[in-house]
Amino acid sequence: MAETTRAHKEVETVRDGQAHREFMRALLTDVRALERMLAEGTFESGQRRIGAEQEMFLIDRAWSPARGAVAMLEKLEDPHYTTELGQFQLEANCDPQRLHGDGLAQMHAQLDALVAKARGAADSLGMDVVLMGILPTLRKADLGLDAMVPSPRYIAMNKMVTELRGGRFELSIKGLDELIIDHDSVMLEACNSSFQVHLQVDPGDFARRYNIAQVLLGPLMSVSANSPLVFGRRLWAETRIALFRQAVDTRSHTHHIRETEARVSFGTRWVKESVAEIFKEDISRFRALVGTDLDEDPMAMLDRGEVPKLKALRLHNGTIYRWNRACFGVTDGRAHLRIENRIMPSGPSVLDQIANAAFWFGLMAEMNATVEDVTRLIDFDVAGSNFYTAAREGLGASFTWLDGEEVPARNLVLDRLLPMAEAGLRREGVNDDLVAKYLSVVDARARTSRTGARWVFSSWNALREKASPGEAANAIVAATVQRQREGLPVSQWERAEIHEAQTARHHYLRVEQYMKTDLFTVQVDDPVEMVANLMVWERIRYVPVEDKDHRLLGLISYRAVLRALADDGGRSRGAGQVMRTELLTVSPETPTVEAIRLMRRHKVGCLPVMQDGRLVGIMTDDDLMEIATKLLEERLSEESSG
Repeated sequence: MAETTRAHKEVETVRDGQAHREFMRALLTDVRALERMLAEGTFESGQRRIGAEQEMFLIDRAWSPARGAVAMLEKLEDPHYTTELGQFQLEANCDPQRLHGDGLAQMHAQLDALVAKARGAADSLGMDVVLMGILPTLRKADLGLDAMVPSPRYIAMNKMVTELRGGRFELSIKGLDELIIDHDSVMLEACNSSFQVHLQVDPGDFARRYNIAQVLLGPLMSVSANSPLVFGRRLWAETRIALFRQAVDTRSHTHHIRETEARVSFGTRWVKESVAEIFKEDISRFRALVGTDLDEDPMAMLDRGEVPKLKALRLHNGTIYRWNRACFGVTDGRAHLRIENRIMPSGPSVLDQIANAAFWFGLMAEMNATVEDVTRLIDFDVAGSNFYTAAREGLGASFTWLDGEEVPARNLVLDRLLPMAEAGLRREGVNDDLVAKYLSVVDARARTSRTGARWVFSSWNALREKASPGEAANAIVAATVQRQREGLPVSQWERAEIHEAQTARHHYLRVEQYMKTDLFTVQVDDPVEMVANLMVWERIRYVPVEDKDHRLLGLISYRAVLRALADDGGRSRGAGQVMRTELLTVSPETPTVEAIRLMRRHKVGCLPVMQDGRLVGIMTDDDLMEIATKLLEERLSEESSG
């Protein structure tokens, strides 16, 4: 989103007929101008420039998202930084570099400097930054419209996407766990943070290189996956792929039978001749979401020997999210074409990210030089299937490769693609020491099978037995920040430990960090005997009573069950007859201190946790005793160290 935000500051929705027609006419004119530029050789050729966009999360001292983007920009005063959709996000943009020679090292050094500068500014504002594809401490409550950056473009886009969908946004992703939620805006997209890389290509071989880029998405995804957790659920190795696709989907559910494509997609077919095919298909498939004041006549500019910016085309292109995006740009008065690779997540480390980019650049170069026509060697849908399989399974994926052979992702990367990437980087004239440095990072990650996703999964599973979900999420974010500061690649990271969250009093802020979410419930007609057995089997003292729509009706305590069983064995009573209906409830955002006060004041041992009228968790006095114990241990530790 960043490029179009900077290029077009004044935007508006194009809902009314006249505005829509004017913008569409401008789009069509831009396409004609583009085709003329291709025919007349206006584009720069023979240059292999690279670039990168680094997205990051802003976090507070409790490892949760911090709405500090505007304050950060004011503090930084640097055009390399810009906002993203959420106020808890920031983007840093590297200057273009030539791939030849030490270009990768230059990009690496600048990216390190940009992240360090952002971290310094964040620290002065009581925050920090972290590079993660999806922030584990992010909550649905963090995704309200009040958390959106107040940009006219974002506001306009949210209006149009919501209207086109005809209702709320529904998200359904199934992995090891399952996540099903609904939301009222495009802010679900703000869960995502990526590392996007650009590769300048000649217009004459754009189609060939773009098709190669499509084939490479699967293997690249398998080694770079870093986003397995969303709202405490273990989902895909790279859950960004599924989440982003659904978060900005403009298709109405009432037209589900029609074969329509999402705005976020792998694409529908190979490119045959030129970049113009992509822009034409996108204009044909997707309605314009936003418009802007158009102050150029591209044909007249070409007649005068000037290079137009193609504002309408670039703005529309910025609202369509192919995983490989075709980009038109103008630098120093020369037009150029780029392929923007959008699949890689932010993190785990800057070194890992540059290594991923080097791997991709090398493969792009070597396959372009040695593979005659990739579209004859693999079906388009197979290439797409490889990509989505890799997003789900990471290095555990298995691909159908160019020769039709089924090959595990790890073997493909180690045995075939790393040697190919090495040859490609050398072909591009990249310094030998840099080729060895960056590809060795990918090699180690593949050999150890320790991608960012595997590290998060491993840490989460190890922490689950000794910590609440909130504590585990805190520890993973804290450990990620610490390891990113150290600069080591993820293949050398030790698993996150609970103490790394630096457990301090201000970390025990919210009920959601300690509530139980794996709930056992009954309905009003279930016999008390069933409730009793449930309590024994699962070792619980409170059982919620819900209706079929998961609305909370009451709560049954073990004392109520004992009384019912003492009376008549509970055989004649249903859950609805022994439940308590006057309930004290809290929300996930309720401070734990307030929860403790409520339980003491009202002498209750259990607080149902409600959100949007639904039961989402339970907090018991056992949970609060655990908090109190940890606080006591912390105080004793402080006194002994003091």
